[in-house]
Amino acid sequence: MPSGGPAELEVLFRICAAVQGAVRREVTSPHRGDIVAMGADGSPTEQVDRVAEGQILSILEAEGIDWDVLSEEIGLVRRGGDRTLVVDPVDGSHNVLRSLPFATISLALGRNDLDGIDLGVVHDLFGGTTYWASRGGGAFRDGRRISVRPWDAHQEIFFVNLGRHSTPRALELAGRGRRIRSLGCASYEMVMVAEGGADLYFFENDTENRNLRVTDIAAAYRILAEAGGGTFDARRRPLGSFPLELGRHTSVLAWGDRAFVERMGEERPA
Repeated sequence: MPSGGPAELEVLFRICAAVQGAVRREVTSPHRGDIVAMGADGSPTEQVDRVAEGQILSILEAEGIDWDVLSEEIGLVRRGGDRTLVVDPVDGSHNVLRSLPFATISLALGRNDLDGIDLGVVHDLFGGTTYWASRGGGAFRDGRRISVRPWDAHQEIFFVNLGRHSTPRALELAGRGRRIRSLGCASYEMVMVAEGGADLYFFENDTENRNLRVTDIAAAYRILAEAGGGTFDARRRPLGSFPLELGRHTSVLAWGDRAFVERMGEERPA
């Protein structure tokens, strides 16, 4: 298959459809939140995550696709390929367990680091909407091209992760937006920035291992970049060299209009 080609994209779409069907069946199961294993990152794996991950591996096996797989549940599975499928089978699993309709499957295909991602797909497991992008090919929502919105100083909407582990920087940023939202699903919130629904997404917790992993952001990273936005860490350092491995965590500042984020930097307290 050519890198980033339509055949590869169709595979990712088939994976999304299979996982959505499996998750919908699991949503009503009394066992959906059962802890069935410990993930490769040391966090518990719930039944719904294990079922979704199984669908992904089954499709790759059935179609004879040799991509390596990097998932937060099973870690890195070497399958003989020269590229890696970076997977979050259910981003927003806590929402799923509480029947809150904000969860996605996040799929990114590439090599080495975030800048090496060729294809990104984020699929809404409740609403069925699919966002995707290929390197140099633009970003789309259900076939319609999307782009970030120009900054309007009086109408900002921020997605900011808040809670007992969020940092003073997160609280300070939240106080500067006209409207604040928090959905508990990083990939979904980032693609909302990509399509112009929000101006910014910010996630920073008080310890590094509570921050985001590459599985949370890889697909949305490519979609946002192709829509005209970008992604930094909390100190405004580019994330393009962030590696495709589970052992690293990062804060995330995902933005739409670069002029806006540069203005924020100028106004930031010393």
